[in-house]
Amino acid sequence: MKKLLILVALLLTFGFVNAQRMYNGSGKQIGRVDGDRYYDGSGRQIGRVDGQRIYDGSGRQIGRVDADKLYDGSGRQMGRVDGDRLYNSSGRQVGRIDGDRVYDGSGRQIGRADGLKKMQIILFFYFYS
Repeated sequence: MKKLLILVALLLTFGFVNAQRMYNGSGKQIGRVDGDRYYDGSGRQIGRVDGQRIYDGSGRQIGRVDADKLYDGSGRQMGRVDGDRLYNSSGRQVGRIDGDRVYDGSGRQIGRADGLKKMQIILFFYFYS
């Protein structure tokens, strides 16, 4: 029984580690998230998040999050989040998250997340896609 519990724990642990991925609308993997680090579909690190600050793969700050607003590296507001809806700086809806599905402003599915938290999906949408 003990061996079975250990096996189940290992499977769950490794299953969750490998399940944090982003896919485009065609189902092709375009990235993954491992903790605070973001990777492209080839496995190359393209960024990381440190608290409210967002960095690119070379360590340069490219943005930040302040409550429901997102800012670029120069401090200009680039978007905001209102529930499941994503808006640009002009207030036009540019996306929507429905569970693990990502839609553009016209309602077309443009991606899918597997095992990611909502904020990780949002950051991938605004900064890494």
